[in-house]
Amino acid sequence: MSIYIDPDAVSRLRQYEMPGKLGFGRVIAPVMFRAVCQDGCWSRGELVPYTALSLDPAAKVLHYGQSCFEGLKAYRTPDDEVALFRPEKNAARMAYSAKRLCMSPVPESLFLDGVRTVALYCANLVPANSGESLYLRPFLMGTQADLTVSASASYMFYVIASPSEAYHAGNMRLWVERDDTRAAVGGTGDAKVGGNYAASLLSTGRLRERGYDQSLWLNPANRSSVDELSGMNFFAVMGEVLYTPALNGSILEGVTRASLIELARDHGYQVVEGEIHINELLKQVASGVCSEAFACGTAAIVSSISVIGDAGGSYRLSKAPGPVAQSLRQALLDIQEGRAEDRYGWMQLLGAITNI
Repeated sequence: MSIYIDPDAVSRLRQYEMPGKLGFGRVIAPVMFRAVCQDGCWSRGELVPYTALSLDPAAKVLHYGQSCFEGLKAYRTPDDEVALFRPEKNAARMAYSAKRLCMSPVPESLFLDGVRTVALYCANLVPANSGESLYLRPFLMGTQADLTVSASASYMFYVIASPSEAYHAGNMRLWVERDDTRAAVGGTGDAKVGGNYAASLLSTGRLRERGYDQSLWLNPANRSSVDELSGMNFFAVMGEVLYTPALNGSILEGVTRASLIELARDHGYQVVEGEIHINELLKQVASGVCSEAFACGTAAIVSSISVIGDAGGSYRLSKAPGPVAQSLRQALLDIQEGRAEDRYGWMQLLGAITNI
């Protein structure tokens, strides 16, 4: 089915002026993509003006949390083209998240239509500075209006966009979360659903009062091995070896994580996916065996970690920003922003940036 382009959406884009300061996720593009599903049948997609949503107060999403989302980016290349990074991976992960919540998955073709349409029509909003991008946020929610505890029969799929800087600039300070848990094996830990992030907010509020940036979550089954941050995957560097927690059912399978593992191995590093015991890690940081650690994700790209805080003290990484994190970040950005050959077939060029 062809995509409907609302003339008012095009008019909004022509009138839009980018602010001087972007931040992350604070500036919202004036258009959005939407499609509706009823009893498993999807409508055609539409590009429409960005506006508030109208939901019935009894909609399932408001009571039973039937919602999932994705995050990916559109980049500006040196030839002034707009490109997407591995969007098919996000499409597959959203389908997985939707199935975990008994939602009608968005067909891959419709998902890709949505992100490509928004990226192309918002091409002039893709920032030109390295490390900045047009952040795309596809999301899906159940809209059936009744209070029975059951899966919705109707859904709405949207893609909104935000011209953005990197999520976290500079070195990060982590706090080991030993009290709360966020997501467990058998639950929704490996799906990108809103409830996982809601479960992290209490911990985030406490740690920020202590002067830290992010929670370092432990596996809820043993409370002793590292899982991930609230919105990023974790790597520790020891010599020429990178250690990262193995996917275990409570960790989100990050697209950036998978890409960095492939890049690191091609750059001569050994990458070990397995258990990282937190007490052993803290000893290795204190002794200097672990000299560097970093977090990664679509929004954050790659962010060095300077301090890991715990009830027993504060453990400072000797290399922050670390050379491994910096080199991998640059290698990834060079591919995403078109300065290096894409030997992996990760990028999807959408076309030249032109005025709407």
